[in-house]
Amino acid sequence: MRLGVIGRTETFHILKRQLSPDDMTIWFHCASLGEYEQGLPVFEEIKKDYPNHKIILSFFSPSGFEIRKNSPIADIVVYLPLDTKKNAQAFIDLIHPELVIFVKYEIWPNYLNALKSKGIKTLLISALFRKNQIHFKWYGNLMRQALSAFEHIFVQDPVSKENLESINFQNVTISGDTRFDRVTNQLKVDNNLPDIAIFKNNERCIVCGSTWPEDETVLIDYINKVQHKVKFIIAPHNIKTRQIEQLQYQLKTKAVLYSEKEGRDLSRYNVLIIDSIGLLSRIYSYANIAYVGGAIGNTGLHNTLEPAVFGVPIIIGNNHSKFPEAQKMISKGGMFSIKDKRELESTINKLLENKVFTIESGRKSLEFIKENQGAVIQIMDYIRKYP
Repeated sequence: MRLGVIGRTETFHILKRQLSPDDMTIWFHCASLGEYEQGLPVFEEIKKDYPNHKIILSFFSPSGFEIRKNSPIADIVVYLPLDTKKNAQAFIDLIHPELVIFVKYEIWPNYLNALKSKGIKTLLISALFRKNQIHFKWYGNLMRQALSAFEHIFVQDPVSKENLESINFQNVTISGDTRFDRVTNQLKVDNNLPDIAIFKNNERCIVCGSTWPEDETVLIDYINKVQHKVKFIIAPHNIKTRQIEQLQYQLKTKAVLYSEKEGRDLSRYNVLIIDSIGLLSRIYSYANIAYVGGAIGNTGLHNTLEPAVFGVPIIIGNNHSKFPEAQKMISKGGMFSIKDKRELESTINKLLENKVFTIESGRKSLEFIKENQGAVIQIMDYIRKYP
C-alpha cells in the first residue's frame, strides 16, 4: 500500500517530464501483474502496428508496477492516480491517447467518462462479467453508465456476453481469454534453465507453483513421506524470508534454496525452493506433474495455463468455482482437484505409477490450450478494421 501511495504522487511529474503535446500515444491499463500478462500478447501486436506511438502503461497495484516498471512494451510506466474527476481529466489531458486498452475487470467511472467525453477509442479485453457484480444490481447505475465508454468489449465466455446484453450493452464479442495466446508464446522462447536441469537430474519432477501456506501444508506432508523416486520444486507465492524459513523448517528431506545454489551440487537435493521471481513459467517446462496453488484455501487459484502449455497433468485445490478454465480442464481430464492430504497423495501416486495415464492427462492439458487460442487475432482484427 505504501508503494502505491508514494508511486501515485509521482505519476503526473513523470508524465509531464516524458511527454509532449505533439507525441502520439496509446494507453494500456492493467490492475496488476496478472492482467498485464493477460494483455501482453495484444500489447505486443499493437506496439508492432504503431511503432511511432509512445506507449503508456499504467497499473493500479504495486504487484504489477514494481515487477513490470521496466517493461519493454512501454515507453512510460506509471501508477494510475485514484479515480477522481480531477485526476481523470488531468491524466487524460496529459497522455492524450488515440487508443486505450483496459484489461479484464478494470472499470473506473471517472476515467471512462472522461475518455467518452473526448471521443477516445477505448476497448476492454479478456473481460468476465458475473451476475453478482455491481453492474447488474439495482444500485449499479454508475458502473453501467461507465461501460458505455467502451466502444467494444471482448469477453471470455458466452455468459459474460449474455450478462452484458441483459443491460443493453450490445457491442460485445466472445473472443476467449488472451492468456491462452500468452502462454502459447512461452513455447517460442528459450526455457532452458541449466541449474534446474542439474537439480532434476533426469528424474521425475513435480513443480509446485505459486503456493500458499495452505498448499504447503498438504504438499509437505506428502513430500516428507513419499516412497517414489521423485523430486520437488516449490515456488511459493510469498518469498519473504519468514515464509521461506517456515517452509524449510517443515521439510524433513534434503532441500536447498535457489538463492543458495552457487557451489552446491543441486542433483543431491530432493527439494528445490525458488525464492526469487520471474522463473516459474520456464520452470514448468521441467515438470512431469504440476501443482498450482491458491485453491486449497481462499486466496484464489493461480495461473494453471502456464504448466498446461507444456503438456503436463495439473493438480489444484477444490476452491475453483470462480475459475471457469479450471472446471473445463477438470472435465477434459487434464486437471485434478483435491481437497485434502489424502486426495493429494492418491492423485500423485496414481500419476507416478501409471505412465500412460500421466502422458494422456498431460496431452489433454495441451489440447485444451490449443483449442482456446485465437483471442488476440480477433481483437487485432477489430482494431485494424476500425482505426
